[in-house]
Amino acid sequence: MPGTYSQLLLHIVFSTTGRTPWITSDVSERLYPYIGGIVRAERGVLYDIGGVEDHAHMYLRWRPDGSVSDLMRTVKARSSKWIHDEFPSLREFAWQEGYSVFSVSKSQEEAVKRYIAGQAEHHKKEDFKSELLRILRAHGVEFNQKYVFD
Repeated sequence: MPGTYSQLLLHIVFSTTGRTPWITSDVSERLYPYIGGIVRAERGVLYDIGGVEDHAHMYLRWRPDGSVSDLMRTVKARSSKWIHDEFPSLREFAWQEGYSVFSVSKSQEEAVKRYIAGQAEHHKKEDFKSELLRILRAHGVEFNQKYVFD
């Protein structure tokens, strides 16, 4: 086969340190496009991004020659620096160590996009901890709840 063909679709969830509500609407309306630029610079395609004040969800296509851990290290480092530069009052801002990543079937793309778009409404009924534990269980991820948060 002369080429490499892939469709690596990922749903990535990551939180602010201590789930502090730093990502207000004025921050997110500028932060999310900035993160999109980071993903593009790393040769990925960001299809959707959203969240609430204490965490973000990304739906993206990733490349087969790149590690997700390298992508997330870059996304977090560059976006943190950008937030510190653009919003001096958020000098304490930081992303929580770690993230959750799930593979997505192309057939589930619209469902994932709807889920990300509906985060504000969703979180009127379910907090981030409950949401993440539910998603981990739905994807059959083995975990010790003692180590999932902080």
